[in-house]
Amino acid sequence: MEIHLDGERREVPAGSRLGALLPERDVRCSVAVIRPALDEDAAESQEVRFVTSAGDMVVEMADPGMASRLFLPGLAEPLRLHWQDRSAAAFGPFASGVRPARQPARYERGDVILGCGGYDPSQSYLIFARMRHTADYGAPADGGVIGRVVSGRGLLDRIGDGDRVIEVERIFQRADRSHAIVTHDAEFPLEDGMQIVSYVEAEVLGFEAGEVDTETARSVEHFLLSVQTGRFPVDRSGSTYIADTHLVPTRVPMEFSGPRLEGTITVRTAGKSSGAVYIYTQGVSASPAHTVVGKVVHGIELVRFAGEGDLLAIRAEPEQFDLVGLSLAEAEAVAARRGVSLTADTAGEDRVVIGQMPATTLEVLAAKTVEVATESPDHVISITLDEAAAPRSVAILREATGLKHHAVGKMPLVFMFEDVFLFKPKIAKNIGIIPENVPAGETPAFTLAMTNDSRRGTGMVGVRTKPNAEFGPTSEPFTGTNIIGKVLDMGNLAGMREGATVYVKEVK
Repeated sequence: MEIHLDGERREVPAGSRLGALLPERDVRCSVAVIRPALDEDAAESQEVRFVTSAGDMVVEMADPGMASRLFLPGLAEPLRLHWQDRSAAAFGPFASGVRPARQPARYERGDVILGCGGYDPSQSYLIFARMRHTADYGAPADGGVIGRVVSGRGLLDRIGDGDRVIEVERIFQRADRSHAIVTHDAEFPLEDGMQIVSYVEAEVLGFEAGEVDTETARSVEHFLLSVQTGRFPVDRSGSTYIADTHLVPTRVPMEFSGPRLEGTITVRTAGKSSGAVYIYTQGVSASPAHTVVGKVVHGIELVRFAGEGDLLAIRAEPEQFDLVGLSLAEAEAVAARRGVSLTADTAGEDRVVIGQMPATTLEVLAAKTVEVATESPDHVISITLDEAAAPRSVAILREATGLKHHAVGKMPLVFMFEDVFLFKPKIAKNIGIIPENVPAGETPAFTLAMTNDSRRGTGMVGVRTKPNAEFGPTSEPFTGTNIIGKVLDMGNLAGMREGATVYVKEVK
């Protein structure tokens, strides 16, 4: 049988199963299986093909209706290269109904803009952005972005004098939804001609064609953090998107608002879902509550058909550059592999990285240099956290210590007596710590716990070196104690003094 796996043609024996085709797949991750469709199942898509004298480009329209209104028979005739510069190339002129706003707008590489010369709609142009820039193209108030080049983007740099658009055509695609299934069943039987899409690949905003732009560095870093495990849990799905909410709530800055075309990736910056990552399956307009962080460059079919509860394999380009939690020797190896010069505050291969500057991936890759702060491994405490048993308390600890964003966090050691060590992480006053996973019977030695709201010392974190059948690790009664995990190397606490900053490393 012939199978198309992630765009590659494979021949497999008749009767093969999905697991045999993808032996290294995480069995929890879903894949899209698309059966061959009949020709009569073809349907008009949001995509338009521009056949030019220099090659073909495919443009995904933000508004499918725009293609019907704008790309009428005969439009290709006037679409000759009228002007170009390093930022854009314009084809035309032709007449349109554009209403120029007489103000500049910001554009990304691959944006297709409907604008006009001299603010005259009868002299309209299709303008293809070659790079990120700001310009006034006689476009409407929303910037006039009507689509995005999704295939043939390299042609943007090759278009030259004398080139023209030979033909503009709507693309018909197979109506795959009725022929597609999303599954993680390793025993799913394969059929001849099937398409299998096993992962999603994303490219972040600000990283393209070997160039790095740091204007979206902080919001992009949040996205890279969300997918650092290579997994995208579909916690919510709607008619136009799927969303991962596992980092909600997180404050993320608004850095770039743009049209959310199919495949666009955004992070919500306001509201109860702040920090959620969205991938769009249909085009919708820009939102002041969503900052664009990237786009899908492979696997949009998997995104289209995935539903709530699915777990998707995802790759991001570039991968996150975060050295925190690594030994200095490991950090130096990572930096060397990625062409980044590393400077450490103190020598010592076994020292643990507790901070890096610049802090974000795009800033490091742009500067090609990074400085790291390190700590002796004797001053770093390894812990495990029981998220399944105490999800809210664990989330509060991660937020307060910084473990939500990095492998190493910190909290002050405020009190030591007998077999008890007490810590006081900075927890916001409006955060409620409900009782959960309270102990019953004796609490084992090295158990990590947090005092809940039933006691005055709410938010205190503690650990004991000995088991206790009467009080919890924070010296509170069991009813006021939430068990959240375990300390793995208690010996590292023995030499510390009250008031010291204790670095904690989560082991998963």
